[in-house]
Amino acid sequence: MPGQEDFIEIPEAAPVSVALEPAQNAFHSLVLLAKAEDLSGLSDWVTRTADALTPRERKRHKLVFFGLYFAMLPEQSWPSFPAYVDHLATRNPNTLRDKLLAVYARHPPLPHDENQPWYDKVPPIDLEAILKDVDSYLDFLRERYDVTKLDAEVEAQAYSYIVDPPAMQDLIVSHLRKMWDEYLAPEWEQVEPMLQDAVKAFQQVDFSKMSKFEAARLIIGQELEEKKWDWVFERAERVVFVPSAHLGPYLGKLWAGGDTFWVLFGARLPEGVPFHAPDLSRAEIVVRLSALADNSRLRILKLISEQGELASQEIMTSLGFSQSATSRHLTQLSAAGYLSERRCNGAKCYQLNPERIESTLHAVSNFLLGK
Repeated sequence: MPGQEDFIEIPEAAPVSVALEPAQNAFHSLVLLAKAEDLSGLSDWVTRTADALTPRERKRHKLVFFGLYFAMLPEQSWPSFPAYVDHLATRNPNTLRDKLLAVYARHPPLPHDENQPWYDKVPPIDLEAILKDVDSYLDFLRERYDVTKLDAEVEAQAYSYIVDPPAMQDLIVSHLRKMWDEYLAPEWEQVEPMLQDAVKAFQQVDFSKMSKFEAARLIIGQELEEKKWDWVFERAERVVFVPSAHLGPYLGKLWAGGDTFWVLFGARLPEGVPFHAPDLSRAEIVVRLSALADNSRLRILKLISEQGELASQEIMTSLGFSQSATSRHLTQLSAAGYLSERRCNGAKCYQLNPERIESTLHAVSNFLLGK
């Protein structure tokens, strides 16, 4: 008899697809709560929920999603977020700890190019040396990450759980269940139909004749910097784009070194696809207009419109803004597509994207006037 493989053929997964991915979707929405203070333009749910957290909840959330992030990052698709949390509760706690440390070990030591990919394989890990004491653990992190982006207090607290894997697992599972039950579950019930519409609309697009980069550009609806995406497309066997109701104009990336890379984008309709979804159209317009509905950001756009390409320092000096405020405004305007960004003489320079402004006005006209 021929072998079973002669009769059964496993279909290959599409290299690029758009999917609902409930576990990744909910996980990333919770990630955004920890970043609400640093990003403007996120959804109302994110800002309202972040403000509603008690100081104790906020501190615990930061510990779980900054200090223990890679221990709980989903590595496959799940039918729901609660199903994924139930899975975490049944795993060997040491496996979660090892997963966290393996991702850190993959990260190339400093100094390295920001576009340098992570190691394909996990280098040998001296677990005893890394976890000898809290200082050894922090040194392990500082070898790989910019110290200005590390919160030593949070990482030191995370260490106390990493050396006690059962306690770490209990903390993760209890916190995720609490955040889901008290904050995210009602919101998910409201936004899920809209996200399903986005997936259905993109399923009408034939990606088979497109490169991964072309498909990504169509899905996101904006130009992408090839250098930042090449290493993703080269290493990931599958890239799954996930529409989000909470991300605003930004992109989110979830990857722990496996064969699938998840990219979250603001839920929208693909250009040229006949699909009636007023909620999606409205959501995209809100994201675009929120970037314009601020006096400081309008002043930045007007300044660049009148003077041409400017470096961030020039914008900050001309308008008298602080560095943090300038960075936050420029980040949102770039993410929304109103500004194009490039490196010039070691600094970030910005140009106006008039086509994006025209398309926004056109989208508003279409939505309100049907024109």
